[in-house]
Amino acid sequence: MLRLYDMLSSGNAYKVRLLLWQLAMPFERIEMDILKGETRTAEFLAINANGRAPTVVLPGGEIFPESNAILWYFAEGTPYPPADRLGRAQVLRWMLFEQYSHEPYLAVARFWLHFPGVLNDKRRAQLPDKQKGGYAALDAMERHLAAHEFFVNRRYSLADIALYAYTHVADEDGFDLSRYPAIQAWLARVRAQPRHVPITEERSPT
Repeated sequence: MLRLYDMLSSGNAYKVRLLLWQLAMPFERIEMDILKGETRTAEFLAINANGRAPTVVLPGGEIFPESNAILWYFAEGTPYPPADRLGRAQVLRWMLFEQYSHEPYLAVARFWLHFPGVLNDKRRAQLPDKQKGGYAALDAMERHLAAHEFFVNRRYSLADIALYAYTHVADEDGFDLSRYPAIQAWLARVRAQPRHVPITEERSPT
């Protein structure tokens, strides 16, 4: 069976769980506690040299790290990446935006604020810059979603999964989503998708 090295509270790991649920793909979930160094052990580094969750091990033994690469692998041949070349490029555009302009701010701020003992004095001093960058990403999303139902081709896609993961818990990062009506409406549309599960869902699809 497919194995998912996971961290329940991680938005990057949640992206993968959400897609697997929506594709009805059973998996064995292995929880990793990064605060205890479980992704830095010799055993795990032999699986993923970068020492990060999520990491997927396919039934044949092939190993896949990196959440957005995992999404693209499992979505191939499904409706989640568009069939047309331009649509696929637009999905990649928003997935790259998520990794470079969104996740480094919203995800990092959430990690610092969400987990006890993580926010030290150095990080506290850096937090305003993280929140400034996060609001810039949310502003860009709001402008796009004000004129679009979903991020690409008016259809739910991998771009929405990638951006939903950390946006829907942005209040845990100290971000005020009440300022973003288009984002709030989009979050509701994502939650309404078939086989949606919350970030707290540990079970595998059956």
